[in-house]
Amino acid sequence: MIERVVDFLNGLPQEAITVIIAALPVSELRGSIPVAYLVMKMPLPKVLLLSYIGNMLPVIPLLLLLEPVSERLRRFHVWRRFFDWLFERTKKRAEIVQRYEALGLMLLVAIPLPMTGAWTGCIAASLFKIKFRYAFPAVLLGVIIAGVAVTLLVMMGIIAYDVI
Repeated sequence: MIERVVDFLNGLPQEAITVIIAALPVSELRGSIPVAYLVMKMPLPKVLLLSYIGNMLPVIPLLLLLEPVSERLRRFHVWRRFFDWLFERTKKRAEIVQRYEALGLMLLVAIPLPMTGAWTGCIAASLFKIKFRYAFPAVLLGVIIAGVAVTLLVMMGIIAYDVI
């Protein structure tokens, strides 16, 4: 899937591609770091900076607008079904947020697995009514931790590949 995104964005500067991949809900920085570092051969400090920026771009709008926008769109059957599905799926993954609130939110975002990043964290913050002043720093810290974890995993993969 990420290959398709990169192909679609072909022609844009590598920096823009990195930011866009990091901002997407499916890949986030879990996808942008390996793609930018391994495929595009960008220097690691630049990769991290651009990935953090891209991953955090949608956070403020999501935290501030997800609830009011979803409430308005739920008036329509198709959107009501979509948001019900989205929120139920998030609830299943966000027990830790319900139990520990902002700390749980940070941990949910920090786990470098699919469907646990900043987008899911923002949905969980909206669902569990975590105030912006607590949710934003929690998501930011989670993104930073996830970036470090993904970078370490990429580096371990490179070392293991070189050893074999």
